[in-house]
Amino acid sequence: MTPCPCRLPSQAIAYADCCGRWHAGYLSGQPAPDAEALMRSRYSAFVLDLRDYLLATWHAGTRPAAIEAPEPGLRWLGLEVRQHVRQDADHATVAFVARSKLGGKAHRLVETSRFVRENGSWFYVDGDLA
Repeated sequence: MTPCPCRLPSQAIAYADCCGRWHAGYLSGQPAPDAEALMRSRYSAFVLDLRDYLLATWHAGTRPAAIEAPEPGLRWLGLEVRQHVRQDADHATVAFVARSKLGGKAHRLVETSRFVRENGSWFYVDGDLA
């Protein structure tokens, strides 16, 4: 079993049964069911360099034209979701810490991301860095 990069807490879940299904689902019309699942799947997409998925799940109003390839040697070390708050049926925030290592230096990305649901699919809008 290949474990999922998002390392869903308290569960040893295979990638195919966790974020892998959302990565495959965006092509077949089966999107992530909520903002936290989308956030986790986007982290896993960064780990696996799935730039097409990242662009497809980024809201059209804030989506960049392209995402650069990761820097050589970048290693993602883990994800901690600290909070998932659903403001209403179509808006949510997810606070998280993503850890990585590059060139022998450890890095932490601490962000509260905003998500919106349109036509049944959740999209990353933007985020505030802490």
